[in-house]
Amino acid sequence: MADNIVEAHGLRKVFGDTVAVDNVDLVVERGRVYGALGPNGSGKSTTVRMILGLAQPDAGEVRLFGERLTTDSPELLAKVGAVVEMPAFVPYLCGWDNLKLLSLYRPGPTEKDISRVLERVNLADAAKKRFKNYSLGMKQRLGIAAAILNDPELIVLDEPTNGLDPQGTREVRALIPELAAEGRTIVLCSHLLYEVEQVCDAVTIFQKGRVVSQGPVKDLIGTRSQLEVQVPDMAGAEAALRRSEWGAGVSRRNGSLVVEGAGDQGEALNRYLAAQGYYASVIRPIHHSLEDVFFELTGEPGHA
Repeated sequence: MADNIVEAHGLRKVFGDTVAVDNVDLVVERGRVYGALGPNGSGKSTTVRMILGLAQPDAGEVRLFGERLTTDSPELLAKVGAVVEMPAFVPYLCGWDNLKLLSLYRPGPTEKDISRVLERVNLADAAKKRFKNYSLGMKQRLGIAAAILNDPELIVLDEPTNGLDPQGTREVRALIPELAAEGRTIVLCSHLLYEVEQVCDAVTIFQKGRVVSQGPVKDLIGTRSQLEVQVPDMAGAEAALRRSEWGAGVSRRNGSLVVEGAGDQGEALNRYLAAQGYYASVIRPIHHSLEDVFFELTGEPGHA
């Protein structure tokens, strides 16, 4: 059993004169909730479409479950469920009948399975309600029900909360870690930083068709750990800190000293200052978000 569910190497995709994806590598490990993050037009959705076989790369390759994805890989794609943009169903059929119709095109699921997935996405009470009367959040959850109907190992969600009201967004966002807890691997493509930070274990950040950073979310945030220090003699304390092991990361900001890379070393830094005769009134970590990291890496606003 492959440890890496998805591997992409050297992906490139060109549309006319526009290079949409340029030499992209990414690896999604089994059991992860993996975020593909970037502003609209950054190449993340095109990369996801190549992973799903919906677009053919001009260069590079995709491997799913350890095997190369080709134009004829039904056995690989049968292990994948996806929601790409707003799902489309027959409007005058109810949710249950839409899934029944889908099961006729992709045999395998039973009526019991249909009831199970509707329950799983909290649509059991609306199973007999016509799709056209569903709210946006309910429509998106029915799309997720369709994606998991064949019990896939990998679920790909492309902007699953796009256009949803706050209630629909909460419903869909809460469902993602629940699906992951069942042992599935999930790739979430989003431009919403808060969404990715809340639900993803790891992330690849895209900008202008290229990968600018990737790794576990906690590591990306943690590498930018800082301490805020306030002390009566700011000039003396700053000079002392510049002579210390933290010297290269010392700066002034909004009336405080900021020490880069020392977020978990407050006790040691306090002892050092005291030994130099400076007694801090405040030493506290500065907590960063994925938005801070994103802006630092790309210069883009986090909700582009």
